[in-house]
Amino acid sequence: MTPVHLSFSSAFVLGLMGLAFHRTHLLSALLCLEGMMLSLFIALALWTLQFESTSFSTAPMLLLAFSACEASTGLALLVATARTHGTDRLQNLNLLQC
Repeated sequence: MTPVHLSFSSAFVLGLMGLAFHRTHLLSALLCLEGMMLSLFIALALWTLQFESTSFSTAPMLLLAFSACEASTGLALLVATARTHGTDRLQNLNLLQC
């Protein structure tokens, strides 16, 4: 495994571990998801450049578009949660109260 692949895979795993173990605030969960998507985007872009194929050249842009949609949905949920509950702590959220 090259050092570039190691760095992107370790960035993805660190984002996944942050999402799994530090679930106190919704904002920190969203930041971990964005870090994971950024490492996936850069890895996919480097992968298409490495193989020099034009058929995979739209995949990084498609992933970036889905990442932007995910970020906007997450921020909308963060604002709605902060308005209704007064905080973004995940322990205060209860699915049974919806």
